[in-house]
Amino acid sequence: MTILVTGSTGVVGSQILDHLKASGAQVRALTRTPEKAQLPEGVVAVRGELSDIDGLRDALKDVSTLFLLAPNAPDELTQAIQALCIARDTGVKGIVYLSVFKAMEYADVPHFTSKFAAERMIEQSGLPATILRPAYFMQNDVRQKEPLLTQGVYAMPIGAKGISMVDVRDIGDAAARELLRREAASEPLPRELYELVGPDSVNADFVTAAWGDALARPIRYGGDDIDALEARLKGAAPAWLALDMRLMMQRYLEDGAVATPPQIERMTSLLGRAPRSYRDFAAETASEWASR
Repeated sequence: MTILVTGSTGVVGSQILDHLKASGAQVRALTRTPEKAQLPEGVVAVRGELSDIDGLRDALKDVSTLFLLAPNAPDELTQAIQALCIARDTGVKGIVYLSVFKAMEYADVPHFTSKFAAERMIEQSGLPATILRPAYFMQNDVRQKEPLLTQGVYAMPIGAKGISMVDVRDIGDAAARELLRREAASEPLPRELYELVGPDSVNADFVTAAWGDALARPIRYGGDDIDALEARLKGAAPAWLALDMRLMMQRYLEDGAVATPPQIERMTSLLGRAPRSYRDFAAETASEWASR
């Protein structure tokens, strides 16, 4: 049988494929442009996207396990629910669904609410799924290269409450482990839920200290101006997406997104090792920047 990975050429999907490539499993990668997809050896590219119903049905033929990542789009919820229904109706025995940390609590953030609604559908429909809730990606901070290197400023308004940022390599590892566990099972397995989190509570003080050490220079925090953030985002993204990101950052400022010790322990158990730390990520990234 076969594993199908959606979002296969994106940040998370590419990590999953990298972790699956030596597993011996048959893996398909859903992509709009198979002829352009750069995939690991042995992974089969199949044409399709979640909004293409007929294409998705074709892609799911003979698939036993599905990794589902719905894009951050105005119709994200519709795409996710339709994909889950098609997977159910085609007899997929296992699903790994990528949600988001704090999906239930951040009801005023559109993509969080969409993902939690999909979680509810999984639960109420009795689908054999693992729900993964990743926190804010450490790799998002690669975009801080220019302000960090040229101005000595960390410019993302993450505030003082703290965020348990997670490394995308750990997300890929966790998802691959659950896909393979479900693929190897002789019958559908019970639902599982994991918060995918890092070990650190990353706030303004922590992040400037981490980058200061990594870059061997003083780093200051750029402040909590989310109006400025939204304006910057609107220069490169649709207004609806800029507002969605602003609302997420507002909740980080107000409430934070810090994992509990049991959540970190459960993540550690899933990986079979400790999740990567933010300081290690910063040091590694700074070294890569210096070598270019």
